[in-house]
Amino acid sequence: MPNSLLSSSPNLCALRLCVIFFAFFFSPALDCKLLTVDFLMHWFERRIRRYEHRRWTTDDNRRVQPFHWGLEHIGGSPDEPNPGAFVRDYARRAIASSMDWYAASPATDYVLDRENVLTFTSSIESPWPENNTVHAQLFPGRQSIPSRFSSNHSGHAVLLLPNWNAKWHGQNGLCHWIQRMGITVLKMSMPYHDRRMAHGHERADQICGPNIGLTLQANRQAVQDARRCLHWLEQQGYTRLGILGTSIGSSVGYITLVHDERIRAGGFFHVSTYYADVISQGMTTNHVWEGLRNHVTVDELREYWAPISPMPYVERSMGAGRNTFMVYGKYDPTMLPELTRQMLDSLRRHGADPRTLELPCGHYSLELAPFSYIAGYHMLSFFTQSLA
Repeated sequence: MPNSLLSSSPNLCALRLCVIFFAFFFSPALDCKLLTVDFLMHWFERRIRRYEHRRWTTDDNRRVQPFHWGLEHIGGSPDEPNPGAFVRDYARRAIASSMDWYAASPATDYVLDRENVLTFTSSIESPWPENNTVHAQLFPGRQSIPSRFSSNHSGHAVLLLPNWNAKWHGQNGLCHWIQRMGITVLKMSMPYHDRRMAHGHERADQICGPNIGLTLQANRQAVQDARRCLHWLEQQGYTRLGILGTSIGSSVGYITLVHDERIRAGGFFHVSTYYADVISQGMTTNHVWEGLRNHVTVDELREYWAPISPMPYVERSMGAGRNTFMVYGKYDPTMLPELTRQMLDSLRRHGADPRTLELPCGHYSLELAPFSYIAGYHMLSFFTQSLA
């Protein structure tokens, strides 16, 4: 039967289950005679898109920042006569020598306090002192709780990289869930976020903003900070390491994975191609693009920010043999699903075999039940299998 709930792929089955769940439990007034799969899908998509737009409009502190080349952040001079050519050359050299560009030695000042907060000095010194100390929250795996997942995970740890503008307690629920299954989690604060936020700022506009050089530096710093976290985990005896990223954390996480052989598995919520594609097409980055579009084209920006984008490393077949699991939303207005599919197609063309899960949700709505439970369950299963 073409409309049989369980006669299709796992992704489509999950999508139909979610649709029926929401239709029956949240809209009892619907005429049952109209409850066909096609009708429900159309109705459900509109509900999700309205929710995504509503969530986007609740953030009233987005501001269009002025454009800057920011060459001083990447070794250039503010007086450079041809800043575009300088950044283009810098980006090409960074990609060609990416193993060196993203290299990070262990920190010499790791400190873990009584509240399980790890601090250390970042390998990149930015103009804001508060950003130069990395903060990461440790959630030790709980070995005492029996579970079909937790047989012996004493050497298992996952480095978690949150989404853009995540708060200090953001994604703690996910950390506790993984922790309860016996896997240790180290959640790193991204550059310019929460305790690392630059004085006088409300948002982490430095890591994603219309300052070309600063955005490059901040994302490079994020990868190097992540690698210093991995060094610390290794020093503590964790030998089976994974990385888990959400949104911008997904981009940083993938780049970290392909540059660090210690990582056995990478799980990513929301996936895309080039940094410039997300900025220019995504709903939640519309204000960033407003600050850029009168100064650079999308093609130029794609070149400038190529070193901090996943796609160039996919096209070099970096990480082709690594275990990855990518979860994305069918109605995501921020990391558009067509960009995700381009990324997945490129991965497969270049020898990778990623596991994927498409859910009938958007960017923000992945946090909602039942999507969060479905995604979380599959992600946890992936890590327990891949790190075994």
